[in-house]
Amino acid sequence: MEKFEDSPSQQAVVRLLLERGFSVNDEGRVVSGGIEIPNTGIAREIGVDRRVVDATTDAILGDPELEPIFRNITAIPSLMDLAPVLDLTVLTVAVSDPEASGIVAAVTGILADHDISIRQTISEDPEFTDDPVLYVITEGDLAGEVINEIRALEFVRRIELE
Repeated sequence: MEKFEDSPSQQAVVRLLLERGFSVNDEGRVVSGGIEIPNTGIAREIGVDRRVVDATTDAILGDPELEPIFRNITAIPSLMDLAPVLDLTVLTVAVSDPEASGIVAAVTGILADHDISIRQTISEDPEFTDDPVLYVITEGDLAGEVINEIRALEFVRRIELE
């Protein structure tokens, strides 16, 4: 993000690429796997001109640090939107210090202690999100005892269940 600090529009493009797991191919086109994503669609999504997307991908390919990152990034499918359909629970944990170590281990450890099957964890990166949270998708409902144990962790600021 520092490389684009003079351009909030280009930062918005970079955020979208990272959030969606889109990469940049040799020709400077945004792709998901082998499927090209039109720059006009990206621009419309974040409210910038298509030329901002072009300039951002050119800058990425021209930078020896950014190029290998954006050439190799991939998307991972999320179960969060499917949770209601699959009868899964989405536990969202907001923390006081997202850069602290042991957050994922503490939360998943409590779930494991209660024999709760975890289907997926997604931890947002503090570098890319203003208020990063931990999402844990579990089988079925969570008992109040489990929620209270997680809520009692010293770093937990807020819990949401879906």
